[in-house]
Formats: sequence, C-alpha cells, structure tokens
Amino acid sequence: MNKGTLKGNWKELKGLAKERWGKLTDDDLKVVDGQYDQLVGRIQKRYGANKEEAQKMVDEWQMPARR
Repeated sequence: MNKGTLKGNWKELKGLAKERWGKLTDDDLKVVDGQYDQLVGRIQKRYGANKEEAQKMVDEWQMPARR
C-alpha cells in the first residue's frame, strides 16, 4: 500500500472509511488524518483485530484506490 496515497487523498477517502468501518467515530477519523498507522490502530481498537488483521483490512480496502 502506498501510505502517501492515503494521506494525500484523505479528504476523499474519509467518507469511504466511515462507510467501510462504521464503528469508527468522527473523532477517530480526525485523529487518523490520513495516517496509515493511526487508521490501523483505530481499527484494532474498535474491531478487536490484531495488527496484522487490521493492516490487511486497510490494504485490501485501498487496493481499488491504487489503480
């Protein structure tokens, strides 16, 4: 995953992230602010996933955006 893509497109991706991970709060999304590691951490916290699972979720979610 290109972490720069997440940061650079965060304004557009924020709404999609909220749709994908409905347990993320608006405050979570503010803290994430396009930072890959922050998004992974918030998904871990809200969904009880381990780091590898959360990274896989984010990476798979980002795949279409990379094309």
